[in-house]
Amino acid sequence: MDTLQLAETIRTACLRAAIDAYEDAALRGLCEAGRWEAAVGALQSLDLGTIIRVDINRED
Repeated sequence: MDTLQLAETIRTACLRAAIDAYEDAALRGLCEAGRWEAAVGALQSLDLGTIIRVDINRED
């Protein structure tokens, strides 16, 4: 497995999770601090194991 490719996959997943959570929180009317809390929570709950397994399976 290419380490750089895996790192890029993880970074993309983290960014997508944070942006999606932030935008969802904005739509629900949360304040700026609440939006950031939602984004951080999304990062904390991201299942990196699944991301890694998907990346490995993609190479097969």
